[in-house]
Order: sequence, then structure tokens, then C-alpha cells
Amino acid sequence: MTRAWVPVVWAGAIVAAFLVGSVNPATIIARVLGKDVRAAGSGNPGATNAGRVLGRKWGVVVGLLDVLKGLVPVLVAGHLYGAHLAYAVGLAAVLGHIYSPFLHGRGGKGVATTLGAILGVHPWVALVALVVFVFAFALARWVSAASICAAVGLLVAAAVVAVGRAPGDAWTVVWLVALGLLVLWRHRSNLVGWWRQRRIG
Repeated sequence: MTRAWVPVVWAGAIVAAFLVGSVNPATIIARVLGKDVRAAGSGNPGATNAGRVLGRKWGVVVGLLDVLKGLVPVLVAGHLYGAHLAYAVGLAAVLGHIYSPFLHGRGGKGVATTLGAILGVHPWVALVALVVFVFAFALARWVSAASICAAVGLLVAAAVVAVGRAPGDAWTVVWLVALGLLVLWRHRSNLVGWWRQRRIG
């Protein structure tokens, strides 16, 4: 590939990943089953609410599909063009899930898609985030709290890379921080509610 085509390839890959991320399995499956996850439960079109509204089995299916939305584009981009495009594609897929144009910009919280994107480039970080999530959920029995803890785990992993204790470059650090902050931003209402309860308590 000549250098002149690099911007075109990057732009095409990023747009494609965003569109893949924008496809929302929770709303599609719910529609097939005659339900609407955005009008029931928490109203969030993600795996947790799909499990709440459609049943645990469908929640697992949605979760796996959301992971694949992040994983597959990143694997393809990384294999063909390297880690830096994989980072851009992974971030685009997560943004597509969160701000899906098919849902008028009101997508899910991006946790599963973020996990998939990281799994495609840095499996060790994905494993750390998953372990933190499972441990936090076992303690709190609250998916949002576990997701917040996993996002903080991404920030810690970024710091570990930054000080040279794990493989990666400056772009790896920026990418992990961006993904972690995105997930925290999508859980800001949970964070605010928790903070208010702490102050009252």
C-alpha cells in the first residue's frame, strides 16, 4: 500500500468500525421478540438490561455480540495494518456503540464492546479488567459498580504501561485512558448517586 492511500484506509476502517459498533443487538433481538429494552428496566440498550427484560440467556447472547463488535474489527485492523490502526478502530467501535446513530445517539454504556476491543490488542489488560469486574460484582452484586471498577482498572493498566512495567507505547496509554474515561463517563449518573448516598450516610 502506497503512503498516499494510508489516510483513505484509516478513514474507511474507522467509519466501518463505528458503523459495526452502532449496530445494537439488544434492540434488534428485543424487537424480534416483540419487546423494547429502551422502554423497560433501566432503559439502557445493553446486555445487562437485555438480560433483565428478555431473560438471562438473551442477556448473555447480547453481551457476546457486543464483545464481538469490538473484537473483530480490532483483530482485522491489527492483523492488516498494525496496533495503531487497531487502537483507532477499537475506539471507533466503542463510540459507535455508545452514540449509535441508529438509536439517535442513545446507545449502550460500552463496557462489553470495550472489553472486546482491548481483548483484540492486549489480552492481558482485558483479563485484568475482567478479573476486577468479576471480583467487584461478587462483592457489590451490582453490574454498574463492577463496570466502574473495571474502568478504573484500565486507568491503572495505562499507568503500568506508562512507567514501562508492561508492553506498549504512548498511544497504548492514551487509548486505555480514553476507553476507561469513556466507560466512567457513561456511568456518571451511578457515580453521582453513589457520592450523594455517601454524603448523606
